[in-house]
Amino acid sequence: MSLLGKKALDVAANLGRRRFLNSAAALGAVTVGLAACKENTQGSAASAPAAAAPKAAPKTEITAAPETRGFVGGAGSTEIHPGQLDTHYGVWSGGHTGDLRVLGIPSGRELARVPGCCPDALVGWGITNESKAVMGTKPDGTLEFTTGDTHHVHCSYKDGIYDGKYCFVNDKLNARLVRVRLDYMVTDKILKLPHVQGFHGIFPDKRDPVDPSINYTTRVFCGQEFRVPLEKIDNNTVNDDANYGCVFTCVDSEKMEVKWQARIDGNCDLVATSYDGKLAATNQYNTEGGVTYPDMMSAEVDACLFFNVARIEQAIKDGKFTHLGNNKIPVVDCRAEANKDPKTALAVPVPVPKNPHGVNASPDGKYFVCSGKLSPTCTVIELQKVLDWFDGKLDDIAKAVVAEVEVGLGPLHTTFDGRGNAYTTLFLDSQICKWNVEQAIKKYAGDKNINPVIDKIDVMYQPGHISATHAETSAADGVWMGVGNKFSKDRFLPVGPLHAENDQLLDITGERMVLVHDTPVRGEPHDFVIFKREWLNPKQIYNMEDFPLAVPSAEEAGVTRNGNKVTVRMVSFAPAFEPNVFKVKLGDEVTVILTNIDRVEDLTHGFGLPDYNIQFIVNPQETKSVTFKADKPGVFWYYCTNFCHALHLEMRGRMIVES
Repeated sequence: MSLLGKKALDVAANLGRRRFLNSAAALGAVTVGLAACKENTQGSAASAPAAAAPKAAPKTEITAAPETRGFVGGAGSTEIHPGQLDTHYGVWSGGHTGDLRVLGIPSGRELARVPGCCPDALVGWGITNESKAVMGTKPDGTLEFTTGDTHHVHCSYKDGIYDGKYCFVNDKLNARLVRVRLDYMVTDKILKLPHVQGFHGIFPDKRDPVDPSINYTTRVFCGQEFRVPLEKIDNNTVNDDANYGCVFTCVDSEKMEVKWQARIDGNCDLVATSYDGKLAATNQYNTEGGVTYPDMMSAEVDACLFFNVARIEQAIKDGKFTHLGNNKIPVVDCRAEANKDPKTALAVPVPVPKNPHGVNASPDGKYFVCSGKLSPTCTVIELQKVLDWFDGKLDDIAKAVVAEVEVGLGPLHTTFDGRGNAYTTLFLDSQICKWNVEQAIKKYAGDKNINPVIDKIDVMYQPGHISATHAETSAADGVWMGVGNKFSKDRFLPVGPLHAENDQLLDITGERMVLVHDTPVRGEPHDFVIFKREWLNPKQIYNMEDFPLAVPSAEEAGVTRNGNKVTVRMVSFAPAFEPNVFKVKLGDEVTVILTNIDRVEDLTHGFGLPDYNIQFIVNPQETKSVTFKADKPGVFWYYCTNFCHALHLEMRGRMIVES
């Protein structure tokens, strides 16, 4: 057994579970540091360049276990009684299920899952013709992808707050941008990004960067995490990582088409945008361009890369762009070598400590905060100083950094309460740190008597993303704050080796944070936003006129044949289908078009066809269709799969396949 392995067992034997979790996390960080400190002779994980271990953060004695603080603060109780509604919506990424999850806050009750990247048997996503068209298919009609990994969720804006129109989420696995219509809570567009692998960070713009009269979202910015050959793919490029690169992508939020891409040094992590629309940014943890983790952490300084969006789009208008391969998307050069002159630069890297993770915009519009991950610090960047650099008014872009506040071990993401305070997750410490932005700036400027850290609280365990109510908007109110913990350990009943994750809710109305709720969630969600229910007005019944294939009434239902292609136009109304029987021949291509003509809220019907792998639902006034080959002879009862009526079990019909 290795020395490190024996040390881990000794730790486990001598510490309680709570202390073991923190010690094990810290030991993991030391293990990485030891591996990275070996001399680099082969460029392998076992022989990486030297890298400093994280500095210890200053002790903060105000930490208390959540059980000692009480579970009700100024925000009130999390208990929502029968018949009552939650005050807020929470919109979560679904992780490996490739969907979007809608929760009620503060209860934490899951209200809906909106499928996007992956098939969903409940609603028939990936089965109906309409959903296949959104997801994308191969030439043979089968789905191009049946997997996904949704990470980061952000909504469209108007006047600096959410407009309730769209929600966007990225699929890291297959480089897809998913758009969800919030009026019906359905995915309506999915875009595959060209030249991209490891599509990680996204953020919509908050207003147009070119036209000041446009005060709403027009673009979505997308970061690439995995460096790949960009020019061409052959044996030379795939085997020589010097040919690898990344692009930063701008997508038209309405058309869901790529507007432009920018070549960059290193890779992207997360993305943020300014409230005035002028700047987009991505923090970078691999400016070295490494392909192994020791190489990726060899440099002591990485960057937060800022893009001057208006300049980029003017350069494209002026014809100053290239293409990658046969793709006709305009590509500009935002690499450092091509952007040394501030007055013509399209992008600029602001130096930050090595391997930062999150980047978040403060609701007052003044700052971006980069979390350190391998440094126990958060870096505060003043956006006006970045703009000053582009205008030639700042001689050194490093002066845009106005604070480096020590918060603790493993800072990942930051959120805000609208009162000048920031809250950062500490992955290694399993804590949240509350700190004051202006106090951090004053200390950085030289006032050593100031301690910007206000409070710390334990969470369970290893927190990642964090978001307070309205914190990604100019209306941050500092009431509730959610934190997503990657481990739950002893918090819930054991259900086998795969544990639930733990989304926790905190009351942040007072000086000290109060942990008020645990919510087990199926892995692996990532990011989320929380906003008051008044900001969203979902529709309860569809508009039938939105569906070109709709069957408006039972009188217009029926069966038609064109050669071996059969179309069945069908309606559902509780508790019947019309027609309730149709005949086809073996080998026919059958298309069933089903409209739910009921107008009653919450009266959803399903359509299940045994042995043909078909099941989907239709909501009131909605139309869906499915196409399949009648390749099995016999009688097949289609039935309503969604309980709708006292005679629900009798709601059925027959497909007769004649040989």
